[in-house]
Amino acid sequence: MSTSKQIMSSSLYINNFRRNVTDKYTIYNSLFAALPFSGIANVGALLPILLQACVDGYAEGKSPMQIIDRFFEQHTNVKAESEKLDRLFKFAQYIERQVVLFDAIEDAAFTTVHNMDGAGSLKALTNEASFAGKTQALKNKLRKFKVRIVLTAHTTQFYNGRVLGIINDMNEAIGKNDFHTINLYIQQLGITPFFNKKQPTPYDEALNLMWYLENILYTSIGNIYNFIDREIFDNNYDGDNPFIELGFWPGGDRDGNPFVNAETTLKVAEALRSAIIVSYYRDVRKLVRRLTFTGVDTMIHSLEQQLYENVFGSKDIKHITANELLQQLNAIRTLVIEKHHSLFLQRIDSLIHKVKIFGTHFAALDVRQDSRIHTQVLTEVNEQLKVKGEKAILPDNYKDLSQEEKIKILSSLEMSIDPAIFPDGITKDTLQSMYAISNIQKMNGAAGCQRYIISNCQSAVNMMEVYALFRLCGWKPETLTVDIIPLFETIDDLHEAEAIMELLYTLPLYKQHLQQRQQQQTIMLGFSDGTKDGGYLQANWSIYTAKENLTAISRKYNIKAKFFDGRGGPPSRGGGKTNKFYASLGNNIENEEIQLTIQGQTITSNFGTIQSSQFNLEQLLSAGLSNELFADTRMQLSQHDRHLLDELGKISYDAYQSFKTHPLFLSYLQQFSPLNYYSKSNIASRPAKRGGGGELRFEDLRAVPFVGSWSQLKQNVPGYFGVGTALQHIKDRGMWEDVKAMFRNVLFFRTLIDNSMMSMLKSTFALTQYIKEDPQYGAIWELIKNEFDLTAKLVLELSDSTELMQEDKTGRASIQMRDKIVLPLLTIQQYALHQLHMKETDPSMKEVYEKLITRSMFGIINAARNSA
Repeated sequence: MSTSKQIMSSSLYINNFRRNVTDKYTIYNSLFAALPFSGIANVGALLPILLQACVDGYAEGKSPMQIIDRFFEQHTNVKAESEKLDRLFKFAQYIERQVVLFDAIEDAAFTTVHNMDGAGSLKALTNEASFAGKTQALKNKLRKFKVRIVLTAHTTQFYNGRVLGIINDMNEAIGKNDFHTINLYIQQLGITPFFNKKQPTPYDEALNLMWYLENILYTSIGNIYNFIDREIFDNNYDGDNPFIELGFWPGGDRDGNPFVNAETTLKVAEALRSAIIVSYYRDVRKLVRRLTFTGVDTMIHSLEQQLYENVFGSKDIKHITANELLQQLNAIRTLVIEKHHSLFLQRIDSLIHKVKIFGTHFAALDVRQDSRIHTQVLTEVNEQLKVKGEKAILPDNYKDLSQEEKIKILSSLEMSIDPAIFPDGITKDTLQSMYAISNIQKMNGAAGCQRYIISNCQSAVNMMEVYALFRLCGWKPETLTVDIIPLFETIDDLHEAEAIMELLYTLPLYKQHLQQRQQQQTIMLGFSDGTKDGGYLQANWSIYTAKENLTAISRKYNIKAKFFDGRGGPPSRGGGKTNKFYASLGNNIENEEIQLTIQGQTITSNFGTIQSSQFNLEQLLSAGLSNELFADTRMQLSQHDRHLLDELGKISYDAYQSFKTHPLFLSYLQQFSPLNYYSKSNIASRPAKRGGGGELRFEDLRAVPFVGSWSQLKQNVPGYFGVGTALQHIKDRGMWEDVKAMFRNVLFFRTLIDNSMMSMLKSTFALTQYIKEDPQYGAIWELIKNEFDLTAKLVLELSDSTELMQEDKTGRASIQMRDKIVLPLLTIQQYALHQLHMKETDPSMKEVYEKLITRSMFGIINAARNSA
């Protein structure tokens, strides 16, 4: 597209944003003003005044405490601190609902502010392939390429099913401009509880995420399959590749979550099966009303009855399989073609496509556990067997043996241990989970649960310990239908990954296992902990080079590597404009699948409606397909580019490490952000840190609260720190024009910088400028601010821009609107944190301040949409 057309298109969509989002928000937000909040009817009238007080106050250099105190002095008669806090709670409640309203309005406007058939859509890709004479190449690639999105248990938004339903219904009403219905939904929002009074269980989390499976992804993924079959394969696609697959972590991810056990895993698998059968049942009931022809009517009624009994009948009822479903639907299809003029054939085909995609499992459950737990479990199994007088499976000096000796012992283990002989605890549950995988495969099909992920994987021994545990639980080498997946997270782990995988590829037993798994090895790479460990630039570049090295070593041994990216919501955790990263991968990285985790608010923002879900899934699918189809037209990384990225990575890494090892680094975050309150927010079932109680250590801190706390502080350190220092260093060495050329020509680097701009745009240092005067922490605040200013200055110069995210005007406008809505809430949070840490604060009030801090987190988290 020419520059002039890009400008026109950008202008069109930003005008649409103003008309369909900004203006509508102003109108519908006014309806909130009439809502009473627990007897305080003027909250809606006072909040705009508080917002303006924040805007003016920060412009004048005032602190959050000064702004709040002056607001109450000038605009209320409130004197007592308890009354003041009561008002602040009501403001928090009000702002939470404003965020929901904005979410609904923006979702309703999605198709008017995004070009649904533009760059990155399947329609655009199909046209581009046709124009380039590559339609057959596109078909060939589609037969083997797919996207796998994995919904994770790392929930960083707190909307429950009731609120999600209101958002969904409201955006429909907004799309129709149904003012009366919108007003009713706004009233409903005013009196609907938003947050969990108690910490959710892993099963609760699973049920919340299943809302998206049933109401959004079931339809949007089906639509994409239908488009590919109709528009690319001329209604004649006969392959078994589903194009898009779903993965699921709630109920299976037990890494650091003591509340997940084998019983939970089985329960979630049953719920997933029930959810997909119910979805098929609804579609079949609709078909019953259309397929009223002789012969077909009895067949569709029979299928309807079978599905009904599978959901609502006794537990002893025979489970219908995906193959049985397909056989019956194909028989119906054949009869409709032969006898009934192919009437409603498209609807039958649509359901057949869904069964091919979702089977009877809906989404595949992954099991994940920390490598150190597996070592512990093997040791405890060994000790328990000795106590019972049975033969030990490990020598007494096992932990002192070399890697080769350990692998030799692990490769020889084989038996069927009964988990019941162990007391309740991690050993019993780990063994039970191995058996649970087998049970799930029998119930939901092999695809229902066939991946075991090892987090903190640091050696081939870690992989073989899991293999040994499966053998100890009765699995035979020739029938082990489970992929054992290493997760490499830290910078050091990424550097060692190639050697670890080469050793595994040369082990006879593991080679046999890979032959069973069609010579395919999935390898997971962690963006979140990588950034937390090594900083933004170095983590992303280390993962890129690790993928290249792992591809090369896998190809050497005739193994097809499949990369599974552990990404979070914000750029600092591998989020942001994710599709651009996949479009930027070169020829040296295996491109058979795109696999990535989708977390927290990213599920809501990218997959919250059928339209946004379909748009974002098409972007991912198109990115992976075009990366290979049009590789000949895209510039690959040159050796000089690689040298520059090596240098930028090392310099930024050193800068980040210097800051991270500052003695006050963690205490700064604890003092001025809500880091200590993530575990009290009842957002997720998982503890906020690994290990037990005691003093918080950096290595025990999880990526979600770490990144999320910087986001709530509006400093977003993990998304840019070290970038400015690295760019300045290269500029001082006279290579600035080389970096600018790399930004113009190398999509990977340009995407890194663009995403870093997003992190910076979401930063607001005026909120915390008061820390500059703090005798203990002032120097740290200035260190962060100086790096932010340097990075902002250089990325703007690098991109020839005058403002951050200049090329994404609708994205920029959305961020600025959201930041404006929650500015009073950010101010309230800082006020509460300050009051809590003051020595003279009444001890009886401390609990109230803590509750206010926790409550303020909800609206801020949801407004950011990808804060963690």
